[in-house]
Amino acid sequence: MTWMEFVSSEVVDWLLGPENPSVRFWALQQLEDKPIDDPEVVESQEAVMVSPCVMSILRAQKEEGHWANYGNMYLPKYRATTHTLLLLAELGAKRTNATEAAIEHLYQFQRDSGHFLFQLPKTKKGRASIVKDGCCFDGNILYYLIHFGYLDDPRTEKLIDFQVEYHSDDAGGWKCRAFPIDRSTVFPENCYMGAVKLLRGLAQIPRQKWSTDLERIINQEVEIILDNEIFRYLRNPDGSRKEKAGWKRFGFPLFYQTDILEVLDILTKLGVRDDRMQEAIDFVIKNQGKDGRWLLKNTYNGKMFCEIDEKNKASKWVTLRSLRILRRYFI
Repeated sequence: MTWMEFVSSEVVDWLLGPENPSVRFWALQQLEDKPIDDPEVVESQEAVMVSPCVMSILRAQKEEGHWANYGNMYLPKYRATTHTLLLLAELGAKRTNATEAAIEHLYQFQRDSGHFLFQLPKTKKGRASIVKDGCCFDGNILYYLIHFGYLDDPRTEKLIDFQVEYHSDDAGGWKCRAFPIDRSTVFPENCYMGAVKLLRGLAQIPRQKWSTDLERIINQEVEIILDNEIFRYLRNPDGSRKEKAGWKRFGFPLFYQTDILEVLDILTKLGVRDDRMQEAIDFVIKNQGKDGRWLLKNTYNGKMFCEIDEKNKASKWVTLRSLRILRRYFI
C-alpha cells in the first residue's frame, strides 16, 4: 500500500489553491517537497501575511505587543496572546516586528526556572515561582517559539532545560495538578494530553540538536503513546482499555485539546512506524470521504479572531493533516 492510493490530483490542486494561502504554504512543503526558500513557498507565505485571518489577528494586536489581556497571556481563551501566537504559527505566519513584539511580551511571563505561568509576575518572588504544571501550556509555547526562530534564544533553551529536568523519568510524562481527576480511570501516571503537546514542541527541534537526555525522553514518550494505542489511555472499571472518543473528532486548530491526527502527525514526523499505530491509521483512512477529503468535526469558530473552515464540511486543514500523515506512514 502506498499513500498515492489515498490522494488524487484534484484534491492536491484543491489544497494548493490560492483561496487558503496557509494550507498552500504547508502543502507545497509537505506534499510537494518544496524547500522553505522555493519561490512558490516564499510567495505563498507572503500571501499568508495578507490573508483575512492573519490580518484580523494583527489588527487586534495591542501597541505593547499583546492581545486581549496585558497581565494574563492565557485569558480570555482563544484570543489571548499565547493562543494567538500559536494560531499564527500554525497558519504559517513569518517572523515580523509584530510577532517579535508579541514574543518579547510573552517572555515576561517566564519564571526563573524556565517554565511559564498565565499571569505576569509582579515581584521577584513571583518570578521565582517553582510551581510545576501546565505541560500542555509550555508545549504549545515551545512549538511557536521554534516556528518563529527562537530555538537558540537562551530563554527558549531555559524552557527546554526545565522540561528535561522536570520530566518524570520513572513513570514518564510531566506532572500536572489537573491530571487525573480520578486516577482509577486512566492508565498513564502523568498528564497524557499535556505530554502530547510537549512532544509536539520537542519534535520541532532538529535531531542533530537533541541532547542524550532529550533523545531518551522523546523515545520514552513515544513508547508511552504506542503502549496506549494513541487514543486508548482511559481505563474501564474492569481494567480494560477505553478509547478517548473526543480524539476521533478531527479539527483545526486544537489549542490545548488534541486528536488522533495530531498524535499521528508527531509520530510520523519523528519517523515512527509501529503496529500499535494501525488502529488509529485505519480510523483516519475510514473517515476519508468518497471525494478524497476529510470533514471538520471540531471547531473553535466564533471564539477566535477569525473563522477557519466550516464544521461538518470538507476541510482543507483536516485533509492536509490526514494526507501528510499517510504520506509519511506509507512510504
